[in-house]
Amino acid sequence: MNLPNKITMFRVFMIPFFVFFMLTDYVSYSKYIALVIFIVASLSDTLDGYIARKYNLISNFGKFMDPLADKLLVSSALICFISNPDSKMPVWGVIVIISREFIISGFRLVASDAGVVLAASWWGKIKTIVQMLMSILLIADFGGEVMNIIELVFIYAAIALTVISLVDYLVKNWHVMDDGAM
Repeated sequence: MNLPNKITMFRVFMIPFFVFFMLTDYVSYSKYIALVIFIVASLSDTLDGYIARKYNLISNFGKFMDPLADKLLVSSALICFISNPDSKMPVWGVIVIISREFIISGFRLVASDAGVVLAASWWGKIKTIVQMLMSILLIADFGGEVMNIIELVFIYAAIALTVISLVDYLVKNWHVMDDGAM
């Protein structure tokens, strides 16, 4: 297993620890521990991609596992947010975001069966960055009127980018659903 793939697996390994600290208060400052874990995991996404491209270590495992690790991390955070009754994250927003990930995963599965690799789009990459920044803001929960507005802007930007990236992905890749086109 190459270094980028090890970093990706490290990100997946950190998710249960993130969830534990998000949902418990057994440890003082558990929210801040969760925040650090989430930031490290989010930054590891940039690191593994950089190393894979720079040293030509791109692998099929990485193409599969890297976006899956991102989806698991963000989905875990979203589910943790809605478990809190005071959360600013709307349940319907979580449903939209997670549903998009299932749809894209389904498309990739169909494409894979046909021997086609569907690359991530820039919309999808921007969506992931905004979702991660939104998550960081919601975990930190700085408080105050201005920060509450900023958090809401990131929430609705993340939801909008989720829908935009889904539509973009479907339009560009609809051909994988056409049995005659493959």
